[in-house]
Amino acid sequence: MHRNSLMVQGTTSDAGKSTLVAALCRILKRRGVRVAPFKPQNMALNSAVTVDGGEIGRAQALQALACGLEPHTDFNPVLLKPTTDKKAQVIIHGKVATDLDAKAYHAYKPRAMGAVLESWQRLTAGYECVLVEGAGSPAEINLRDRDIANMGFAEAVDCPVIIVADIDRGGVFAHLVGTLELLSPSEQNRVVGFVINRFRGDIALLESGLDWLEERTGKPVLGVLPYLHGLMLDAEDAIATAAVHGKKTAKIKAIAPAYPRTSNHNDLDPLRLHPEVDFRWIGPGEALPPADLIVLPGSKAVRADLEWLRGQGWDKAIAKHLRYGGKVIGLCGGYQMLGQAIHDPQGLEGQPGSTAGLGFLEVETTLESEKQLRNVSGHLALGGQPAMTGYEIHLGITRGDGLTRSAVQLDDGRPDGAISADDQVLGTYCHGVFDHPEALAALLRWAGAAETEHVDFAARREADLDRLADSVEAAIDWEKLRPYLPG
Repeated sequence: MHRNSLMVQGTTSDAGKSTLVAALCRILKRRGVRVAPFKPQNMALNSAVTVDGGEIGRAQALQALACGLEPHTDFNPVLLKPTTDKKAQVIIHGKVATDLDAKAYHAYKPRAMGAVLESWQRLTAGYECVLVEGAGSPAEINLRDRDIANMGFAEAVDCPVIIVADIDRGGVFAHLVGTLELLSPSEQNRVVGFVINRFRGDIALLESGLDWLEERTGKPVLGVLPYLHGLMLDAEDAIATAAVHGKKTAKIKAIAPAYPRTSNHNDLDPLRLHPEVDFRWIGPGEALPPADLIVLPGSKAVRADLEWLRGQGWDKAIAKHLRYGGKVIGLCGGYQMLGQAIHDPQGLEGQPGSTAGLGFLEVETTLESEKQLRNVSGHLALGGQPAMTGYEIHLGITRGDGLTRSAVQLDDGRPDGAISADDQVLGTYCHGVFDHPEALAALLRWAGAAETEHVDFAARREADLDRLADSVEAAIDWEKLRPYLPG
């Protein structure tokens, strides 16, 4: 098997593949190894802009950070961004290639595999070690034909595999044994061991099960990773709805709708994790609680999500919120929703046509085929002109009189976004606007909070990567992994 590479596959989605790869990346980087992350195919609505002007999954950008690298399109050569339950935008090497339904994409996979192998060859030539993340589960029988995301890729490049399972969900032994049983003999031989993730309790009570698992499968358990609370690490796709415990008395209450095609929801992590912000995602059918701030996040299907918003009564709730002096921030697709209209003449995100916006900003948006992709920095048009950093990923071009009151002045000379004349509504195309400490503090003040604690989420993310790496390094049996990893 290919040395100096290792693939992490999982028994299920969210088993811990992304975090285990990030931890291994950081461990090897600290040991002086030139290491890079790789995910052949990713399906996610959370994406990041790369140094070479494309986009990749957010988890691979986090793994690149763990390696001390700028995100690059080779780290995730195939990205699928669902627009409906049956159709997705196909992004190859960071650029939109086509939109396909599931059946058409299955026929397209050999072409996608070509892009995957091109990136793999460049990475293995340029780095001492490449750590690979699978997608979903390798035991999904209906997806085995032409697979490029799990064992199909591992077989093609002769890469060793470890399988991770989440014990916190229950059924961990069934997950691991069942997954292995459903692999072909050559794929089973490729599996070099198991990792059990998110364990809490007395390890002595687990040991008899570990012994049974090793005897039953002939595969070693490489490590049992502890459950780590409160990690500030970008999620691949699932919205984190769990409450954050241990907060101080909140100085501001913020809510956001979890609409069906929410994209880049990690934009709101700084609010969710801030010690003085009471933040909640509001799902379908939930009553809207009173709040100081409503944030409309990005969307991969803006018109459809706007209609969903109306169906949930958010349009009336936002209008009432503003009448009572509340503030509203719209990010990317959420910014587009706040305008007068959204036009999609080419049917880029659904059926061609136009949809009336919420009407809180004097702008309207036309979706155009060329996607805007860039990393940005600048200053918010708020008191003190606080610095901000972020990135743009959008199809729309927004025009209108409201742009004369821009929300951001970018360092490249462009104004961005809009602030309403009554100073209650702010919209911007800049994802990540809450990440910068100065911008976060200024936006919370604008929304009505008294002076809040200074929180640097970039520093927190780095510290949590080290915390994760420390935990994994202590739990993994490195002697058993030594044949596959340098350092």
